[in-house]
Amino acid sequence: MIAVTHKATREQTKLHNKRLILKLVYDQKLISRADVARATHLTATTVSTAIAELMSEGLVEEVGSISTDRGKPPILIQLIKDAKLVIALDLSRNVFRGALLNLRGEVKYQLDIAVENRTNEEALALVYQLIDELIAQSPYPIMGIGPVIGIGIGVPGIIDIDRGYLHQAVNLGWYNLPLRDLLVQRYKLAAMVVNDNQAIVLAEHHFGEHEKQQHLVVIRVGNGIGAGMLLNNQLLQSHGVGEIGHVMVQENGELCSCGNYGCLETVISNRAVIKQAQSIARQHPESLLNQFASSPDAITIDSIIQAVAAGDATLQPLIEVVGQHLGSAIANLIGVLGMTKILLAGRVAQFGQPLLEIVKQEVCKRSLTARLDPPVIDLVTIRPNISDTIVLGAATALLADQLGLF
Repeated sequence: MIAVTHKATREQTKLHNKRLILKLVYDQKLISRADVARATHLTATTVSTAIAELMSEGLVEEVGSISTDRGKPPILIQLIKDAKLVIALDLSRNVFRGALLNLRGEVKYQLDIAVENRTNEEALALVYQLIDELIAQSPYPIMGIGPVIGIGIGVPGIIDIDRGYLHQAVNLGWYNLPLRDLLVQRYKLAAMVVNDNQAIVLAEHHFGEHEKQQHLVVIRVGNGIGAGMLLNNQLLQSHGVGEIGHVMVQENGELCSCGNYGCLETVISNRAVIKQAQSIARQHPESLLNQFASSPDAITIDSIIQAVAAGDATLQPLIEVVGQHLGSAIANLIGVLGMTKILLAGRVAQFGQPLLEIVKQEVCKRSLTARLDPPVIDLVTIRPNISDTIVLGAATALLADQLGLF
């Protein structure tokens, strides 16, 4: 089949060039017009015209010049980081978190709203309430602070990212929900909806220590289990990609929230880990778990993390179960995609080095590729609160879509 191509219009070319220049200014922090022209291979006239437009839109500014041995000192350009604001939300926990962020991902204002098991229309009403309050807190039109340009949402579940359509988010009771369209209609702002794990990998890729890593996987182990994946700097976003928590790992295992039995989520999610830890605490009175919780029934993921950090030997079998299953899942990803950098996120990942060592051993045991070229397996590097990371990633998705910054 012969692909039909269409020549870009003058306006499309103009927008492409302007976004290309804005991204370069964003990445370089300070840059002259001449250096922009050299880096982009655009003419000096095209660059000057585009920068003039960006300045008139309040996105960039001149900040003086640098001395040179000869000729007129070049004037430097920089991004105005507070020129625009983004509303970004994390809807993956029992507390919805929202924030106003500037173009550098810096939080200007943050707000939490407890979900309290509300689902369906009630959960959607909470989203509207959170956004309404964030808009009310927007400092625009105070001098130097720009307007809100859009809304980025990180949400658990299976999403059609191109349409901003939620096929299902079980914990929220949302099925076939056109979330992006609902937000655009209500607020008359651009909106972007991404899976929460995709948000994490976007945040790590653009703001973490693994910035600009070409291939990257982030696996989140929490109330659910999922993966966000970047391949060749592109987010993998086909239908249901990354839903590794709902792959069966145990024949005749426990019933999962998805309706199947023996899914990975039934073995190593927060809920499954707490259940195993409670059994250990009952069988081993000497377990440090009994010091960090008033009773086995009162054990939480936090008390387990504390006991692991304190070196509780009775938890070693539990850590091994989690590490082996997680290592097996990672080995499969490496075998299929050839990923060489995998980062772990979520509460269970806070078991730290004891867990990482078992995961690495299991990966090498199960993957020929990993034995030949050991992958880097580590923890995410940004924002200690994973909800903050999801908020940052949701903002990143919106800024990439609207301004081409990433």
